Order: sequence, then C-alpha cells, then structure tokens
Amino acid sequence: MTDRNALLSIAVDLTASLGAQDRLSRLLDAVRRSIPCDAAAVLELVGDELVPLATHGLAPEVLGSRFSRREHPRLDVVVARKKPVRFPADSALPDPYDGLLLANPDATRDVHACLGCPLMEGDTVIGVLTADALEPGAFDKLDEGFLQMLGALAGAALHTSRIIEALEVASRRHQQVAHVLQRDAASRDGGNQLIGTSVAMQRIRQEIELVAPSDFAVLITGDTGVGKEVVARLVHQHSARAAHPLIYVNCAALPETIVESELFGHLRGAYTGATADRAGRFEIADRGTLFLDEIGELPLSVQPKLLRALQEGEIQRLGSDKPLHVDVRVIAATNRDLEREVAAGRFRPDLFHRLNMYPIRVPPLRERRSDIPLLAGFFLDLYRRRIGLGPLRLTERARLALTSADWPGNVRELDHVLGRSVLRASVNITRGAPIVIGPEHLQLDAVRNEGQDALAAASRRESAVVQVGGLTLKEGVEKTKRTMILRAVEDSGGNWAAAARALGMARGNLHHMAQRMGLRK
Repeated sequence: MTDRNALLSIAVDLTASLGAQDRLSRLLDAVRRSIPCDAAAVLELVGDELVPLATHGLAPEVLGSRFSRREHPRLDVVVARKKPVRFPADSALPDPYDGLLLANPDATRDVHACLGCPLMEGDTVIGVLTADALEPGAFDKLDEGFLQMLGALAGAALHTSRIIEALEVASRRHQQVAHVLQRDAASRDGGNQLIGTSVAMQRIRQEIELVAPSDFAVLITGDTGVGKEVVARLVHQHSARAAHPLIYVNCAALPETIVESELFGHLRGAYTGATADRAGRFEIADRGTLFLDEIGELPLSVQPKLLRALQEGEIQRLGSDKPLHVDVRVIAATNRDLEREVAAGRFRPDLFHRLNMYPIRVPPLRERRSDIPLLAGFFLDLYRRRIGLGPLRLTERARLALTSADWPGNVRELDHVLGRSVLRASVNITRGAPIVIGPEHLQLDAVRNEGQDALAAASRRESAVVQVGGLTLKEGVEKTKRTMILRAVEDSGGNWAAAARALGMARGNLHHMAQRMGLRK
C-alpha cells in the first residue's frame, strides 16, 4: 500500500465509527496495515504519565499500566521532541515494552525496532502512538512526511474521541439526573481508582458520578476486599465537599466503651481518663465527609445519637449539655446484610433507612472476571515501581489461573497474591531485566489449602477435652474462650465477622480478644 493510500485508508476508517474505543481500534488496524510492526499502542498523556487506551500485540496487562515519562526515556523523548522518532536497534534507552510483546512470549529477546509519533492538539502533545517490531530496521524506509501525517491524523482521532466520550458521559448523566429527580418527586407523595471496564464497573462509575454532587447519605455494600473504601473516596472527591476533609472511622475497631467519644467528642472529666476536651470525628469532618466503615458493627447504644446527627446535623459531646451543629455528609459501608440485622434487632430500622438513602453495591471479583487482567496489570505495575524491577508480565497459564480463581478475598486478595508472586519471580533476576510470572509463582492452590489446614488444625488442638485438674478458674475460662472462638471461626469458614455474630459479640471486640490470645495477628 502506498503512503497516500495508507493515509486515505486511515482517514476513512477514523470517520466510519463514532464510538471512542472503536475509533482507536480502527486506528491501530490502519497503522498495522501501513507499518510493518509486531505491536502498536495509543497512549494518552495525563500529567507526566502516558496511559494506554488501546493496544495490539501487547500483553493484556499493559492496559492497566501507567508509563511515567521519568521512568521511560523513549516515551519522554517522543513527547519532548514533538515529532516522530525512530530509535536505532542499538539504542541505549530501554524500551517500555521489553518482555511484553505477544510475538515474543518467552521474553528472550528485546524489541529491536521502535517508533514513536506524538499525537498533537494544536501545539500541545496529548498522547503518543507507538509501533514496535522484533526485526531490526523495520521502520528505516518509512517516509518522514508520512509519519508526521500519521501522527496528525491519530492526534485528531484521540481529540475527537475525547469530545465524543465527554458528550456521551454528559448525556448519560443528564438522563440519570432526570430519572432520579422524577423518582424523588414521586417518593415525596407518601473519588483512588476504580480499575475495570466491565458492565458492573461502568455502572458503579455512573452511580458515583450521579450521587457525588448531591449530599445524599450513601450506603456501600459488598464482600470484604471488593473496594468499598475506594468507592467512598471517589464519591467524596467528586462532591462539592472535595476541598474539605474525608474522615475515616472503622466502627469494628472501636471498643464499645469509647465509640461515642470517638464520634462525638468529650469534655474533660466526662469519664475516667478524659484529661482534656476532645473533638469527635463529626466535628473534625465539619463541611466535609465522614466515612463510617463497618457500620454494621456499631453498638445499639450509640445508634440513636448517630441518627440524630444525620437527621438534625446536631451532636453533643460526652459530659456536655450544649448541642453542636455540624455540616457533615455521611457515607457508610458494610459487608453485613443490614436488613437481616434490622430483623434480628441488632440494627435500628430508622438508622438503616437514613443511611440507605443511596445504596451502591460493589460486586465481588467473581462477578467481573473480565476486569482481572486490568487489575493484574495495575498491581504488577505498582509493585514494579515499589520494588524497582524491570518489566513484568504474566504467562497465558498464569492469566488463566487468575481469571478462573474464586477470589473469596476479592481485589485485596488479588493484590496480595500478585505482590507475593512478584517477589518469587524476581529471585535471581538481573535488575531491570524482564520478569515472567507463571502459575508456580502465584501458588493459588497453596494459599487456599494452607489457610484452611492451619485453621482446622488449630481448632482440633483447641477442641481437646479441657481437664479441670491443675487449672485455675481463670485458666479454665481462658481455654474455653479459645476453644469457642476457634470453633466459631471454623464453622464460619474463616469469616471472623460471621464468627462474631455467632458468638453474640461485636466484631471489633472479637478481634481484640483474638489478638490478645495470639489467635490472630
């Protein structure tokens, strides 16, 4: 194909579809037809980082990575020069995709030919188009004028995609706002990162975008480790209160004896140990947002005061008879079924309905498996930076193992598994060299089996018959407590929150007791 025909083909392809992602995919297809390359990518410049938007011929986890200009000198050169750059095969600058090309799955050879075209909006660089080939000199015969025109067309495509995407987002938001306003009128008669492109993640982003500008109380539900705190932070970051503090409170970690003081404050002498006046979390969060994590663990005795703060914006310090007015938005999160807790009498129904003004359910990882490669890419890139390693990539078998696992610990468990796998895979690897992570580094089966075996073994040891002889009353009570705790945890499948409910005690109190007994770190 001649240069002129190639450019014409690119221009026709770019105008054939209005979808932003489809437009970028068509661009990469056109680049591959006109340039002899094994991989290509379109990256958007965000601050000092280049964020991949579309790729071909690269490992899927690349889309979850962020390429800092400071860490990737070739990309920095393309941005700084504002013109196409062809790097010689013997260039001393490291290639950002070394070890990540699908055409070179064993990562035994480096990329030999590298081309970068800046994507321009006027005189400003808004992104980079890259092409890579394993064959040295693959780009030597390309015309300079053709490359400049290619960069201009690609820049126009990215700019147009930005505009269209913004219009689509605005249109969706207006439709959602109209729907919520209609629903609200009828009822009157009687920001961190969310990684993923699944339908579930798109829905959560839309809900955050919708509810954040309001002052609605938000109740975030979901299993442990799904990212409820990330959702809470994004709601705050996109609200009118973003310039004011987001105050975090873990209700499960607060002993019942001090939870009221932590939330509402106290005066000096209000109780033993209160040696000075102290503001509570509500006062500290004034004009900002208060995030009450594990709200289901809040003692019943404190719930009426929290309800009053939500309804009236009024709190009262312990030991004071003077009410204080605060302007606080409350976001709560829980992994409990609060409706069941209400039915069981462990949670006030009026408080539940006040908190549940706008519910957001964060799905478990098993319900959005298509996001796992992106999450893996994000975490691998994070650990690469923290530890100072070379490029990281997953083998196909490792990728399949990740996407097919159950992930009872959800995103948090995925994060920890990948962190450990990076350490295992980096042993005896030259600093800066590509690292390939396989199933043997993930050890997913070992993680499951070791945890269950250890818990079962501990429970069996502690379930032995307690001999009264030779034990003091205190020792006997302590041993009985240990036995009951281990049995409850085993019967609950290792879920400590469920074990606390079975034992009839607050989760935070169970955690403190288990730590004191050496049952939990």
